[in-house]
Amino acid sequence: MNLHNLKPAKGATHSDKRIGRGEGSGRGGTSTRGHKGAQSRSGYSRKKGFEGGQMPLQRRLPKYGFNNMNRIEYKPINLSTLQALVEKSNVSDITVETLIDAGLISKNDLVKILGNGTLSATVNVTAHAFSKSAVAAIEANKGKATKL
Repeated sequence: MNLHNLKPAKGATHSDKRIGRGEGSGRGGTSTRGHKGAQSRSGYSRKKGFEGGQMPLQRRLPKYGFNNMNRIEYKPINLSTLQALVEKSNVSDITVETLIDAGLISKNDLVKILGNGTLSATVNVTAHAFSKSAVAAIEANKGKATKL
């Protein structure tokens, strides 16, 4: 077997329909487009969500809800997670970089420390936001909560 012998398996390829090449081709006349209407015309493209003139779904359903464009999304990290991180990697300063290295957040996340769980280690935590209970728990263990 050489490169010049290679060819696709039988039935794997087929020639394209030659549309609009006269009556003798068997595809003359309407050229497989049916009769009249927008879809038979050249240059026609169906709009996204078009349902043949029926009122489309996005217009039948009522508008509802509200998206606050000023909302700030935080990635929540609980005290129990911080305690597990301290036990696992023996760190006394927890920063955003520490959390990224531990795989708890991605580099673009904003972090909020929440007060769920218990913290027995003395740690200095640096994050974007803290809940009141988290600050109280960190400072009760002689740690420091620093807001970025």
